[in-house]
Amino acid sequence: MNLKIGIVGLPNVGKSTLFNALTNAGALAANYPFATIEPNVGIVPVPDERLDHLAKMYEADKVTPATVEFVDIAGLVQGASKGEGLGNKFLAHIRECQAICHVVRAFKSSDIIRADSKPEDDIIKQAKDDIDIINLELQLADEETKAKIAAKRKKDPSDDNIPFLTDKPVIYMFNVDEKGLTDRDLQSKLCELVSSGATEQAIFVNAKLEEEMSGMSREERKEFLKSYGIEHDALEELIKAAYDVLGLQSFLTAGKKECRAWTIKKGSTAPQAAGTIHTDFERGFIAASIMNYDDLQALGSEQAVKAAGKLRTEGKTYIMQDGDVVEFKFNV
Repeated sequence: MNLKIGIVGLPNVGKSTLFNALTNAGALAANYPFATIEPNVGIVPVPDERLDHLAKMYEADKVTPATVEFVDIAGLVQGASKGEGLGNKFLAHIRECQAICHVVRAFKSSDIIRADSKPEDDIIKQAKDDIDIINLELQLADEETKAKIAAKRKKDPSDDNIPFLTDKPVIYMFNVDEKGLTDRDLQSKLCELVSSGATEQAIFVNAKLEEEMSGMSREERKEFLKSYGIEHDALEELIKAAYDVLGLQSFLTAGKKECRAWTIKKGSTAPQAAGTIHTDFERGFIAASIMNYDDLQALGSEQAVKAAGKLRTEGKTYIMQDGDVVEFKFNV
């Protein structure tokens, strides 16, 4: 399945800078509202050390990670649902995404003006105000959509496949300064601004540091982050949060020809997982040969896993687990 995340926020919160860092796509990031006019799109691989390890073990000719698509949507302003700023044209882009990443400004800067031009005094209060503005615009846009649906249903009662913006899972990405990356008191106060519902999460990043890491290798990024007292970069944090709120997990296929990661919903059966590779695999599913990734890594080879009696054959009712290394048997 294709994971698509819409990045939203008020102008000048660091949204496009973070998009650039996440995707290395070079989207325009400027210190004035509406630098993003058309949504920028970037597709990036999902970091997965398990896949890297399998590729070395199998000496794979090809490595294909799972991917996530980021859509950088123009900075919204108060009144966007009624056409203010660049209007609700850009709210439409959010409808196509499975989750919303809401970038919230949680830093003070004399160099980067706030969209409302207000003096910066209370970071927490202003973050709350900014969150409320975006949430209200999404709610107002949904109200307009509901009115349109009601009109449509009079003509076609079966037409109800409209995704509401406020139904989408939200990941709040607080853009903090360098000190804020390890300031647990600040982070706790910011977390209190958003509900602790199952479809919402909060993460903390520094857009400037993320921008500095663009072009670094994974090992270089880890060392760089360690010097600031943090373990994971924005991409890893955001994808982990997205998998959590959307209830996703990965399974792996491995061989000399290709090692690949596949994204599925938690609770998917083996035939449903096979169907993500090809619909024929699900239709003609017979069985699945499954190894646990941790067993494979610990024992060092597929042959060793088999010799240890840890290679399993599972049928149609098997519920896939994160990190299953699978070979499907099918007949069409």
